[in-house]
Amino acid sequence: MIHIDQLTKHYSKDLSIGPISISLPKGELTGIIGPNGAGKSTLLKSMGRLIPIDHGQVTYGDWDIATTNNQELAKKIAILQQDNHLVTRLTVYQLVSFGRYPYSHGHINQEDQAIIQRYLQFLNLVGLKDKYLDELSGGQRQRAYVAMVLAQETDYILLDEPLNNLDISGASQMMNYLRECVDELGKTIVIVLHDINIAAQYSDSICALKDGKLAFHGKPDDVMTGQHMSELFDVDCQVVQGPKGPLLIY
Repeated sequence: MIHIDQLTKHYSKDLSIGPISISLPKGELTGIIGPNGAGKSTLLKSMGRLIPIDHGQVTYGDWDIATTNNQELAKKIAILQQDNHLVTRLTVYQLVSFGRYPYSHGHINQEDQAIIQRYLQFLNLVGLKDKYLDELSGGQRQRAYVAMVLAQETDYILLDEPLNNLDISGASQMMNYLRECVDELGKTIVIVLHDINIAAQYSDSICALKDGKLAFHGKPDDVMTGQHMSELFDVDCQVVQGPKGPLLIY
């Protein structure tokens, strides 16, 4: 279980998030939603120790991110940020191999190669492994980044808006892959999403933030109500029951 206790991050006198306290079950996909500026990415980065927190604690099971060294942390948590700045003249295979760095330190062995191949196959990238990143579509490139994250072989995966720049088909395909990561590979995924309906359809639970505070947390049917969504986004919302779960109409 991921346990967040009184997490607080101050940017200035008038801008901060928290305190946030929440527990996220292991082996589930948790979607983080909320308006722009609600603190979604800050929360995710704090969970992955990409930015320091001013107060509070984040633990994964029985270990604390504040006292875990970098090498061990990279074997426990994999995080994909919203903006990736890796050189585009990398091949898909080279990118995915970066996921093995915490283990191989750049010296890929047979075990690493097998793991890389596993996730190339899992994300349907084998035929693209020798392509450069700038030769790929947005959806293909995002799959390659997710394959890199999976190649770290961590139990916990944190993803910051991986559906950015994807069309409906690409977003749906990506969420199906992530759902398989949870259901078939036993991963625990926490993902920041802008599309509320996708969050409702694919998440086991939803964490809704507003103004740096935790507004709602629970199962999609409990969080996705017209009243909750109207309060969250300050606009009249209606929620109907769709074939895969609640759907927001506004």
